[in-house]
Amino acid sequence: MRKSSSFFVLRSSFMRHRKAETRTRNQKPGTRNQEPGTRNQEPGTKNQEPRTKNQEPRTFMSIRSFEDIEGWQLARELTKRVYAVAMNGAFAKDFGLRDQITRAAGSAMHNIAEGFDGGSNAEFVKFLRYSQRSCSEVQSQLYVSLDLAYISQDQFDSLYQQAALAHAKVGGFIRYLLNTPAPANPRTKNQEPRTKN
Repeated sequence: MRKSSSFFVLRSSFMRHRKAETRTRNQKPGTRNQEPGTRNQEPGTKNQEPRTKNQEPRTFMSIRSFEDIEGWQLARELTKRVYAVAMNGAFAKDFGLRDQITRAAGSAMHNIAEGFDGGSNAEFVKFLRYSQRSCSEVQSQLYVSLDLAYISQDQFDSLYQQAALAHAKVGGFIRYLLNTPAPANPRTKNQEPRTKN
């Protein structure tokens, strides 16, 4: 029995309709009208500006006095903790070592304060390096204190790490100053003292 031409027309129309439905179901949402050759862009990144090499570096505008310097704060904590162990027990009776390690710890913070009013970045860096040397001196004297059983291993580890933190933080500040142009109006040694309200 021969099939009529109208049957083939209906069958052809039905197959085209099925193919269109299949493409619609397989198409990802939001990509129907997408131009060929384009990627699905992440939300919120369409107008994002690229980072440039000439971006302004991070600044330390919050530093108004030497007390604001993180290296000085860590050195102050080191000094307090060194005094806490050096003024007790047998350690306190060893006047030579006690005075040496407490002076070194104090020097770590005092050099930062002194250099802050040095008048230039170069002068400030010189005193910051003195502070780093004092941190290293404290670490060396801690070995003597441990060997003489003036402090425990836990005390040694804690103080040694505090000195290392202060040393590293001061080092980061040195790198910042070396890569920062000198201010138009540098600090002076006769700067007016900071007043408290």
